[in-house]
Amino acid sequence: MKSIRLSVLDQSPVRKGVTPARSVQETVELAKLTDLLGYTRFWVSEHHNTGSLAGSTPEVLIAHLGTQTRNIRLGSGGIMLPNHSALKVSENFRMLEAMYPGRIDLGMGRAPGTDRLTASVLNPSNKFSEQDFVEQLLDLQNYFHDTAEEGPVAAKIRAIPQVDTVPGMWLLSSSGQSSLFAAHFGMGFSFAHFINPVGGAQAVEMYRARFQPSIDLAQPEANVAIFAFCSEDEEKIRQHQAVMDYRFLQFEKGGGINPLSYDDVKDAEYTAQDMERIRMNRRRIIAGTPTQMKDIITRLADTYNVDEVMLVTIAEDFNDRLKSYELLAEQFSLPQQQQDAAHAII
Repeated sequence: MKSIRLSVLDQSPVRKGVTPARSVQETVELAKLTDLLGYTRFWVSEHHNTGSLAGSTPEVLIAHLGTQTRNIRLGSGGIMLPNHSALKVSENFRMLEAMYPGRIDLGMGRAPGTDRLTASVLNPSNKFSEQDFVEQLLDLQNYFHDTAEEGPVAAKIRAIPQVDTVPGMWLLSSSGQSSLFAAHFGMGFSFAHFINPVGGAQAVEMYRARFQPSIDLAQPEANVAIFAFCSEDEEKIRQHQAVMDYRFLQFEKGGGINPLSYDDVKDAEYTAQDMERIRMNRRRIIAGTPTQMKDIITRLADTYNVDEVMLVTIAEDFNDRLKSYELLAEQFSLPQQQQDAAHAII
């Protein structure tokens, strides 16, 4: 049986009755724990104009997480590139690389991470153009390696600080299109199964088949991200699934994503059409006991032909969220790290 690495994608979810400030602190505590548990990466997301997810500035949060962790790779899952200039992104991540050399990942997406109105305010020149995205990727590689071609602008600009190491560059996708860009530029590829459970394995296969080695990555590197919840309590598993069912439907019907508890959804009634969507959305999430989850995650990794699975866990109770990651670390025998007093879990 192949060894499977586990990683974390955290969105700083705002639980019902909890402030966004506390939600960010929970992300910090989770990073500290998963660092000790032997997880490979800890990525944080970029979302805007939503009350349910507090993570809006990955580059700022990563800088703090670096002071709280020792071994785990830290990164963005992702920076929504159309919201930013390539120069600013490269300088942000060069600074992070200067502070934590060899531990930084720059995961990038094409989506705005918000609604179109907010996206237009974040970047008024955003045309949601595929060509603009490709040019940004090329600019990023040039900025990171100081290889911009001579010209009236490029020759005069360098991304500061200039450092010897380069963050790992990944493209994120829920449709599969970015697998071609990742292959062309020689970047890592992460498929968001938690957003779209269809076509991911084929996208990874296409990425591997068309991969062109780059100065940063000699061989293709891919992973898959999925909503996951592990518990020894089967009733908690059932309630978690019920909340997630409702949450997905709420979002699809234009209701946004609001903090929920099981009591809010336990008496919900669904139409036949709702049930069809629930069955589809349940393919975006895995939930079960530790032994069940080990089997499910192993099969998912086999289906995608990857050796790394990123887990996105949202739970009503923060301790249940922590426990889920602990149980999975035990099941997969992750290499736990020694905890020191200066970095003990709060």
